[in-house]
Parts: sequence; structure tokens; C-alpha cells
Amino acid sequence: MSERLFTPEDVNRLIPRLTELLETGVERYRQATALQERLREDRARVAASGGERLDARDWKARAERLDGLGIEVRQVLEEIRALGGVIKDLEMGLVDFPGRGSAAQGDRIVNLCWKLGEDAVRFWHGMDEGFAQRKPLA
Repeated sequence: MSERLFTPEDVNRLIPRLTELLETGVERYRQATALQERLREDRARVAASGGERLDARDWKARAERLDGLGIEVRQVLEEIRALGGVIKDLEMGLVDFPGRGSAAQGDRIVNLCWKLGEDAVRFWHGMDEGFAQRKPLA
């Protein structure tokens, strides 16, 4: 977790970059998941057929592409962490930022909760809560 405490305005200033990063990360994650599934199906087919031969170059190229997609996803996640965000769900595009709650929230440290597609951070939840417990900021 970031040592910095964010305000909603701080997070809102990051939204254009977060959107760009998460759109890339989500797409690469989906590509990797689909490719991984195809490779798993190929393995199962080979095992079921007693050793059917595959095009080794194609198999290697797809495995290398999967590795490359994994690297790209990790780079996106690292950049979001460097901005101070904590990825909660990559598929949903869900990122939390630690912040200080309002007096109404007991001035405690909370998570400012932003989801890909939202144009501003509007929700928060306690540090021991998750997306389902999001509450409006105001």
C-alpha cells in the first residue's frame, strides 16, 4: 500500500492515465487468458490422442506471446502501483487508493474506490471491506 494518503481530487487527476493503463491491462489480460485456454486445450487434445504432433514453431510462438502478454500486464500493474493505486480486480478495472475519510467517516484511513469507466472517484470503503461495501463519498 502507498504511504501517501489521497484525496478524491488527487485520484480524479489520475483518472485519464488510469483509464489508459487499465484499458491496456484488461485487454492484454483477456488476450492472455484466451491464449492460455487455447494452449490448455491443445495439451488436452495431445494427451487424449496419445501424442498427436503439434506444429512446434506455432506452439512456441504462442507460448512466447503468452509470456509477452504476462509481462505487459505486470508492467501495467506496476505502473498503477507506482501511482499509489492498489489493483483489486483487473478484469473489472477496480483500483483503490488509501485516503483519509471525512469527519462523518471518523477521520479514519479508508479506500477511495474507483472503477474503470467512472469519470470520478465517488465511493469509499473501509480498509477491511471490499467493492460490495462501497459507500458514496458525499
